[in-house]
Amino acid sequence: MAAMKQGLEQKMQQKLSPLQIQTIKLIEMPVQALEQHVREVLNDNPVVDDTPQKGADEPKDVSISEVQEQEQSGGSLEDNYGPQDDDIPSYNLHVNNWGKDERPEYNTFSVKQSFTQSLQEQLGYRNLTDHERTVAMFIIGSLDEDGYLRRDIESLVDDLAFRAGVESSAEEVEKMLKVIQEFEPSGVGARDLRECLLLQLEDKKRTESVENAIRVLKEQFDAFKNRHFQKVMARLHLSEDQMKAVLDEIRRLNPSPGGQIDDSYNDQAQQVVPDFRLDYENGQLVLSMPRFSVPELRINHKYSEIMETGRLSSSKADKEAASFVKQKIDSAKWFIEALRQRQNTLESTMRAIIEYQHDYFIDGDESNLKPMVLKDIAERTGFDISTISRVVNSKWIETHFGIFPLKYFFSEGLENSEGEEVSTREIKKALREMVDAEDKHNPLTDDELVEGLATRGYKVARRTIAKYRAQLDIPKARMRREL
Repeated sequence: MAAMKQGLEQKMQQKLSPLQIQTIKLIEMPVQALEQHVREVLNDNPVVDDTPQKGADEPKDVSISEVQEQEQSGGSLEDNYGPQDDDIPSYNLHVNNWGKDERPEYNTFSVKQSFTQSLQEQLGYRNLTDHERTVAMFIIGSLDEDGYLRRDIESLVDDLAFRAGVESSAEEVEKMLKVIQEFEPSGVGARDLRECLLLQLEDKKRTESVENAIRVLKEQFDAFKNRHFQKVMARLHLSEDQMKAVLDEIRRLNPSPGGQIDDSYNDQAQQVVPDFRLDYENGQLVLSMPRFSVPELRINHKYSEIMETGRLSSSKADKEAASFVKQKIDSAKWFIEALRQRQNTLESTMRAIIEYQHDYFIDGDESNLKPMVLKDIAERTGFDISTISRVVNSKWIETHFGIFPLKYFFSEGLENSEGEEVSTREIKKALREMVDAEDKHNPLTDDELVEGLATRGYKVARRTIAKYRAQLDIPKARMRREL
């Protein structure tokens, strides 16, 4: 029983330290969220200073009353987590590894443009009444991610009344929908695929092939979507050349206009600020971590003087003030050290990824992207898998061949015919190449794709081919057949 009790006590004592808790929270943050959090700390804790140092002993002049007036929330790390050691080295209280410049400029990249925002901007150019604009805005908000309106007009009228308190009619909603259907990208606001394609054709210059394509979609859509081309040709009296021209016209249309603008993060355009930058210079990969607008932080040592004064004083007020300042200094110490550890953890992880995927980072050739999972990087860095996951999540890197989320470089692997592990991304690339090169009059079946990949050295099951096709948006062989 004594041994069991001792084991339980040891297990219960294995909990995260305040520094670990702080570090974990900071590691999870992308650089933009980190910037905001640092500014919140600066506002909440007056002991933390971000003003450039003019000299070693030139802290700001402050008083105890100013500290107490700026304090807006009670408690400290000491209150929350228990006693702490004051043994953090002084050189760790100054975050100086963000870069040489105080405020280096750096680019932001818009990797996503808001679909909703784009339509709202176009709506702003239309001469509409406030009521019409409200109805149109509601319709825009009801479109799905592909740009379709999947709901009937009557339900929109009801929702306008119940959810927005706006009285409208089916005729008015229909009218505003027609306005939205004139917006870019062409085809937006359609209620089904047929209407989406027709809207795009109506925007094109009227040639014989465009006119025939409109006829096919209006009169023979069901036969066309099932690829019964001979029936379509016979019913509309089209020649084989005319039908080929129709197929070319329709193939150039976009069945998912909303997909042109990615809204997967939120309804606002997302500006990506890369956490890392990788350059290829003189045959060497050079990693850097721009500091952006995260300021250098330090402890304002004027507060240390206040704490020391209170410790030596016999005044109760001075001792209370000193205790208050100590809480703030302790909190600042943990935050600055956690910020330093975040930087080192991110850098170590990114360097391990670059080392693991070295050949890929030379030129961005996907065939050189090796299978890699979180465990691989955890073993190289010595960090837990959960730590690597936090580093990878929501972080981006700018390379000389594009901007990528760190998650992009991770993929499972399969064995080739020589027993070597290859990335699933490499296999998908080979699959895409085979489909692109196939005879469209007699497209490759999944079994034939399995055989084709086998001749290239990839051992892939038929069900895996079907899964990869779906991920690559490649239809079945029957749907890829052309005249």
